[in-house]
Amino acid sequence: MPTYDYTCEKCHHVMEAFQKITDGQLTSCPKCKAEALKRGIGGGNATFQFKGSGFYQTDYKAPKEQPPTCAGCPCGKKPGSCES
Repeated sequence: MPTYDYTCEKCHHVMEAFQKITDGQLTSCPKCKAEALKRGIGGGNATFQFKGSGFYQTDYKAPKEQPPTCAGCPCGKKPGSCES
């Protein structure tokens, strides 16, 4: 659900409302109780994040292939680049 910005045209109170897209606009100002709220252009926070499990980004994406390291050596460097 998007967050919408509202401004009261009477007292200039600014607020945000977390609403469904299908919900109607709010009209009553919670501060002065006037029927003067107007929804701003833009629609508030447009951030979209993948959190938790069940998303391609977190569950089904192939893991990055690790470069080969020296066999039997704990150095973690590329093969042939350590002195052991």
